[in-house]
Amino acid sequence: MRTKQMVLDYLVYVVVRVLICIAQAMRIETGQAAARFLGWFFHEVLRLRRDVIEENLLHAFPEWSDDQRRRLARRMWEHLFLLVIEVAHASRKIHETNWRDYISLRNHEKLVRMLLQDDRPTLIVTAHFGNFEVAGYVLGLLGFPTYTVARTLDNPYLDRFLNDFRGRTGQYMIPKNGGYDQIVDVLGQGKTMTMLADQYAGQKGCWVEFFGREASAHKAIALFALDNDCPVIVSSARRVDDRPLHVELAITAVADSRELRDELGTIGDVTQWYTSRLEEMIRRSPEQYWWIHRRWKERRRHRRRKKAA
Repeated sequence: MRTKQMVLDYLVYVVVRVLICIAQAMRIETGQAAARFLGWFFHEVLRLRRDVIEENLLHAFPEWSDDQRRRLARRMWEHLFLLVIEVAHASRKIHETNWRDYISLRNHEKLVRMLLQDDRPTLIVTAHFGNFEVAGYVLGLLGFPTYTVARTLDNPYLDRFLNDFRGRTGQYMIPKNGGYDQIVDVLGQGKTMTMLADQYAGQKGCWVEFFGREASAHKAIALFALDNDCPVIVSSARRVDDRPLHVELAITAVADSRELRDELGTIGDVTQWYTSRLEEMIRRSPEQYWWIHRRWKERRRHRRRKKAA
């Protein structure tokens, strides 16, 4: 059975590699046109995960018309396909000598000072927004290696292929399951961690408000920040001017526990702070967010208090 699964995984890997080669062979502008068609096809014809997307958008933008939300959903699909095409082209087009032709930096001075001068570890927080894969690639290209926590893909061949891209310029991966000791070691050495902070964390997570609804967030980011006395930086990698592979890397907010200990002294405070900053970031270009995933998977179940004997 295991051999059969490995053969199937390898065949899927080969198909993906062929598709990547096709994407690399075409002009990126042609790839953008293909992404538009695929976005229309997946939304209007296949209607993949349409119920989840419509529910998410209805709660996030209740003041919008049905037509506005439908257009946003289609543009989200376009963004997802274009993201893949951009990743396929990134290592071939963006280099140390020409990165300014593709990447613009905003409010980056404080981040650079922290990375170069501060002995403490740094936590960079972002969401499934814009092209976060290219952001990690570019940070490494600029000489700032990072460590990222990510779930290991079920397909080992695809997992290795994706991590090869991520690690090409110095973005090192830590498995989400079983990587706690490695995370502690990285933070103990004063290095930089990047984390996606918009994933559902179950009933035992830290419940915060996100787009007007309660959402469960992982406690780990706030816990790491408070335990290691390190700043939390909210960043975005937003595609600008509807131009493929043209990305604005921006620092949208910084919270330093040394400066804001009274305001952000608990796990709940820190988690709500960066969640609110992520929402502000997403509202600027909502079509570049992954409305496809179940961020609000369940409602919070309040525990019943035991009656006194």
